[in-house]
Amino acid sequence: MIHIVKKEVSKTRDKILIRVGAVLAALVLSSIIVAFAGANPIELYIGIFQGCFGSIHRFGATIEKMVPLLVLSLGVMVAFKMQFWNIGAEGQFLMGAVGATLVVRLLPNLPLPIMLLCMALLAFIFGAIWLMIPAFFKARFGTNETLFTLMLNYIALTFVTALQYDFWKDPAANGMPKIANLPGNALLPSISGFNLSILFTVIIVLVMYFFMNKSKIGFEIAVLGESENTARYIGINITKTVIIAAMVSGGLCGLVGMFQISGVSGALSIEITGGLGFTAIIVAWLSGLKVPFVVMNSFFFAILLQGASYIQTAFQIPGSVAEMVQAIVLFFILGSEFILQYRITSDKKKREVA
Repeated sequence: MIHIVKKEVSKTRDKILIRVGAVLAALVLSSIIVAFAGANPIELYIGIFQGCFGSIHRFGATIEKMVPLLVLSLGVMVAFKMQFWNIGAEGQFLMGAVGATLVVRLLPNLPLPIMLLCMALLAFIFGAIWLMIPAFFKARFGTNETLFTLMLNYIALTFVTALQYDFWKDPAANGMPKIANLPGNALLPSISGFNLSILFTVIIVLVMYFFMNKSKIGFEIAVLGESENTARYIGINITKTVIIAAMVSGGLCGLVGMFQISGVSGALSIEITGGLGFTAIIVAWLSGLKVPFVVMNSFFFAILLQGASYIQTAFQIPGSVAEMVQAIVLFFILGSEFILQYRITSDKKKREVA
């Protein structure tokens, strides 16, 4: 019988070689597929680079994709660190956007700085509440947070759909199911395609690094993730730690909702997440739940997203091919992580060793 067994920690050299080899193998396989699609693979890869860094506008688009993914990944990372499997970043993202939009609808004439502050605050609160619900049930009744948070995604999506198609539908949209665009005093200021969410994200990264590595609650979250019995033995309040971690995790994901409607889309809609909440799970996991690696991997994934978007239009290749290239690279990267952490063995081999 075949078994999957966890390896000892791999050497740094092996990690580098396997990861680089995975990327190269992905590029080779992608090149074959691209060639069959009628495009030149070399030109395509140059196009990906140009699509991400070829101009200030394109680089701004890359950063625009990195910002929400980075903050979402940091949010997911906090929950994962204590082995609370938050699969609901999409729902928290949407509910944060609802909270931010609610501020605009209730207080449309606030000055820009106060408006943005209130939007960010309510987005954080809505996102936090959306995750604290399953966290409370997990802490008190031992419910499965994976299923709970996943189902809350669909509840949030249904709620936003109801707002878009009915309750908050813009009367001036000529019957189209659309929520009114945000006014100018609710939009993040921008320069050459770079909006204020980038500055906020830099601050969030620094705060989260301190929070996870230097603070008492960060230590308690890490201990709880390693062993609940150990956490209880050294006097950590389990319920309190779970609720605080959920508040931070969900709040960060909710904050992204404000960034997205105020800095990118300009209005709340069911399309604003673009699946980034699920991509953030992969980024956080591949980063080993460490803030610096989350930053690097978020940038790498943003290059994949922006590059795939650019080559689709620049080279007139089908969107499915661009998505396939993206998926192949991701698959090989995930495969390399599996190879680094696990090995396959069999009962026959065990008997031979014995």
